[in-house]
Amino acid sequence: MSTPLTLTPGRNPDGAVVLTAVGEIDMSNAATFANALIDTDSDADGAMFTVDLTGVEYIDSAGLAALFPHVERLRLVSNPLLAPVLSIAGLDDITTLGTEPGRA
Repeated sequence: MSTPLTLTPGRNPDGAVVLTAVGEIDMSNAATFANALIDTDSDADGAMFTVDLTGVEYIDSAGLAALFPHVERLRLVSNPLLAPVLSIAGLDDITTLGTEPGRA
């Protein structure tokens, strides 16, 4: 059984591509998350894109692993709960972490 996760692609008011995730990202749905990241990266056409994790309550190593292929074009926005996990994974060294969409 897959953990509840909602993934919504879209664009910020400035036209930048964004993928918004709500729920939990774990091994049961990491492939779905990875595929959404691939689609979002493709929609961004080589430009930076944002992954908004402010609505994510939990992310495991499978979810973190899905982010790494995109780090050169990825901007993460997380809630304070996830920020330490993303930092420990080293994502703060290669992406921008923030706590509000559009504010990182």
